[in-house]
Amino acid sequence: MARADRVTVRGGGVFGLACAYELARRGAKVRLIERERIGAGSSGGTVGMLSPHVPDQWNPKKQFQFDSLVMSEAFWAGVKAVGGKDAGFARIGRLQPLADQAAVTLAELRARDAAANWGADYLWRIAPVNEFGAFAPVTPTGLVIHDTLSGRASPRGAAAALAAAIEALGGEIVFGDAPDEGIVLHATGLAGLVELSEAFGKEVGNGVKGQSAILKLDPGPVPQIFADGVLVVPHANGTVGVGSTAERSYTDPTATDDQLDAVLERARALVPALAGAEVIERWANVRPRSVSRSPMLGAWPGREGHFIVNGGFKIGFGMAPKVAQVMADLVLDGVDAIPAGFRVEDNL
Repeated sequence: MARADRVTVRGGGVFGLACAYELARRGAKVRLIERERIGAGSSGGTVGMLSPHVPDQWNPKKQFQFDSLVMSEAFWAGVKAVGGKDAGFARIGRLQPLADQAAVTLAELRARDAAANWGADYLWRIAPVNEFGAFAPVTPTGLVIHDTLSGRASPRGAAAALAAAIEALGGEIVFGDAPDEGIVLHATGLAGLVELSEAFGKEVGNGVKGQSAILKLDPGPVPQIFADGVLVVPHANGTVGVGSTAERSYTDPTATDDQLDAVLERARALVPALAGAEVIERWANVRPRSVSRSPMLGAWPGREGHFIVNGGFKIGFGMAPKVAQVMADLVLDGVDAIPAGFRVEDNL
C-alpha cells in the first residue's frame, strides 16, 4: 500500500492518543478528534497499574503485553521529552501475597516460567514480605510474589502528556467534530464497540464498569500491590490509587456506590498502611472490552482506508506503546505485525 501521510484519529483515550503520537512522531500529519475531552472515558481513571499476566502458558497475547511493558519506560520518557509533560511512569514492581503452601508451590513453578519467557532483565520471585517495609500486604505465609516488570503511570497525566506531545509534533487536536482527513483510525472506546456491533450485526464487544478511588498518602516509590482483584498503586504525587470493581450490569456508568466502599474496605485489610488515609476522589466509568478480551486491532473489513483500535479494557495503558507501534507500522508502511487473537476478525 502507498504510505499514508495524513491520518485522522477519532478518540482521545489512551489508544487514540498513543497512536496519534506515534504517527506524528514518524512524520504523518495527524488530526485527533475527541467529542468531549481528553481521557473522557475509562482513560481518565485513577489506578494506573501496568502489570503482566502470569508468565506460564506463554502465548502471543502475553508476548505482546511483555514487549509493551518493556517498551514503556522509553516510550513515556520520549513522550515527556517531546511535549514536556510527565506521565508519572515508574517501574516500581508489584507484590502479590501468597495465601498458603499451594500458592507458594505454584509461584515457584511460575518463577521458572518467568526466567524462560521474560529473560534475565525482569524477575518473578518469592520473597519474604518483611523486605518491603510498612507499605506491604498482609500475607498468611509471610511470603509474596515480587515481580520487577510491573510499572505504574498516572492515567490522567499520561493522557495529558500524550496530548502535549502530539501538539508539539505539529498534530491537531479538535474537540467536538471535524471532517476526516486521509486514513482514519477509530479509537472510540465503548461507543465504537456499539457502532461496530451494529455494523457487523453481532456483538463484538461491550462495556464493563469499574469504580476506583484516590487516597491521600505518600508511601514513596514502593511496589504496587495486587490481591483478589484489589489494586493498590502508589503514585508520585503523594496519592494512592485503589480499585476496582468489574460490573457487567449497571444503571449509571459514572456513579459510585457501596461496591466501591467494599473495595476500599478490602484494600485497607490487605494493606494496613492505608488505614486512616483520606479518600479524596471516587471515580467510575465503563471500560471497553472486545469479545476476545484482547485489543481489537486492524483494518475495518469492507471499509477502505479505515482502521480500528479498541478494546483496551483493563490493560490499555500497559498495551498502548506496542499498540501504537503496530498500528503505525500498518497504517504508514503496510506492515502487518498484529498477532493472532488481536485482529478485528477474531471478534467477528
